[in-house]
Formats: sequence, C-alpha cells, structure tokens
Amino acid sequence: MGCFRCSQKSIKELVEADYGKIKNRAMGNAEALPSSGSVKPNPCQSVIAPDANHGEAIKDKEDLLNLDENAVNFGDICKGGKSDGIRAQTFAFGELKAAAGDFRKACFLGEGGFGKVYRGHLERIGQEVAIKRLDRNGVQGVKEFIVEVTMLSLADHPNLVKLIGFCAEKDQKLLVYEYMPLGSLEAHLHDLTPRRKALDWDTRMKIAAGAAQGLEYLHDKLNPPIIYRDLKCSNILLGEGYHPKLSDFGLAKVGPSGDRTHVSTRVMGTYGYCAPDYAMTGQLTFKSDIYSFGVVLLELITGKKAYDPVKDPRDQYLVAWVRHGHSSRTGRSSG
Repeated sequence: MGCFRCSQKSIKELVEADYGKIKNRAMGNAEALPSSGSVKPNPCQSVIAPDANHGEAIKDKEDLLNLDENAVNFGDICKGGKSDGIRAQTFAFGELKAAAGDFRKACFLGEGGFGKVYRGHLERIGQEVAIKRLDRNGVQGVKEFIVEVTMLSLADHPNLVKLIGFCAEKDQKLLVYEYMPLGSLEAHLHDLTPRRKALDWDTRMKIAAGAAQGLEYLHDKLNPPIIYRDLKCSNILLGEGYHPKLSDFGLAKVGPSGDRTHVSTRVMGTYGYCAPDYAMTGQLTFKSDIYSFGVVLLELITGKKAYDPVKDPRDQYLVAWVRHGHSSRTGRSSG
C-alpha cells in the first residue's frame, strides 16, 4: 500500500477548504496521492462547482474517481451539489469514538478490506449509524477512503447506501453510514445460525431486483458512469423489509467513454466474483460488474458460496460448479 504524502495543511483543513480554490489550483503543485500496490483478489451532492459548466464538472468528477493518475485535494470531495454547503457532514474522532462506545466488542458489526465496522448512536443527529474505521494495516487505504466519499457524494439512489459523514483527523479515517438493521445478504445466505431462517424465494428475487437497479443507476444514469468493481453478497446490505442497498465503493472506477471500450487498471476484487477476462487482462468494463451480479444471482438461486475453499478443487468456484453440473447433464465437455 502506497503512503499518503503529507502536505503542509492538515487533512481536516483540506476537507474544509474553499471549493473555489480547487478549480484554480496548479496541478503541478498539488500533493499527489500515490496509487496503492497491486492487490490480488481476496476472499475478503455532486461535486460540481456552482458556476462550473457541464464539461468542466464531468472532468472534475473523473479526476476525483480516477486517482491512479491525478492529484487530489480533500476539498474536492465535499463541496457543491444540491445544496450550497457540504453534503456529507464532518465529525470529530472523539464524537465517533463515543458514539461507538469506544469501539468496544459489543458494538462490532463486521470487518472488510477497509477496516472494522461498528454500530453507534450519534447524539448530534439522533440517529443510529454504522461507523467504519480504516485499518491502517489493511488492504485498502486513504485512496479508497477518498473514492468512497466521492462516490457516495455523487450518487443518490434508494438502492445505494447513504453516507452521512466522515472523519479525517490526523491518521484517523472513518466513514459514517446509515445503519442497515438486517446486515448483509451474505449473513442471510451462508452459514446460517439456528435462529436465522433461510430467505424465501420472493425475498431473494426482491433483493436481486434491488441490487440490479442500483447497478443500473451506476452504469446508465450516474454521470459520469461508474464501474462498481466490488459487487458481492457481503456488500449488499439489507434494511427493513429486506430492502437491498449496495455498499463499499472504495474500488469504484469511472467507466470508459467515447471510443474507449475498457479501463486499464490493476486487478482488484474478491475470489469467485471477479470476471475472468478482467482478472487475466486488467481491462475493466461494465460487463465486469454484470459478471459479478450473475455470481450473486447464482448464490441467491443455489444458496452456495461464490468461492468455497473446503470443496473439491473442481467445485470451489460456484460458476465452475454450475458449468460442470450443466455439462454433466448435457453430455458436453466443460472445457
């Protein structure tokens, strides 16, 4: 993981910086954000300036989300949008620490590539929230933190999790989301506890349809269009009535436009969900997300995991298992 180069200003000052200065900054003098090292798949308000024209706005958005090549300023993330102020709220570390009960075990919800997630109650807004704290030794880092905040500041859809705010205080990076009381889809499909019943068919299809609508929004309705790159059951969170929302956008990339057919990037993702052509070539397309959605759909239909290392090597990957079963019934070779 590359280091985040220090600047003369604190991160909090950058977050609160005047957006008007961003458009006029010299890119050569901006602090660059080094891209993270190659990571193998592991089982693991809009930012438009009020006076910016459409072309400039799209370029700004793409600059923010394509952090491999471009400099970035935390002020880029949060100004502009549907209101005149910052859409995502900023929180002090102490406030979030208190809300999560000093990050005690009783508040722990789960853990991912970014870090651990805790349930908390924010007195200031009177709301239950999920607080994600960056693991400084984890797979993801400051780059993914910026992309996550940027992505959710651009997006507004009922099937995408809502970002309430964030903390960027010294070396502490935290994200604050709406709390999804039913947890992840993964928890309702695999390794069920005796107290948790299996999802019925109608609920499974409702979740699939909601996830598809969220993905359609990212690909076809958001401007610029976004490739999610991390669609999997653990990233589909469930609210009341099993309403699904996509979460964790730290790996998101701006999709190809114009004559471009793909985005060349390092391969990142999760075993079992990563499209084979992307894994082999590093050429990312919208179809890469469609492949991952197909895997999720297979999980919903079969109840099996996308990748299960305890199974026979030939059947560890759900897609291979389905192909093998289909070939056996039709008498065709699975090669």
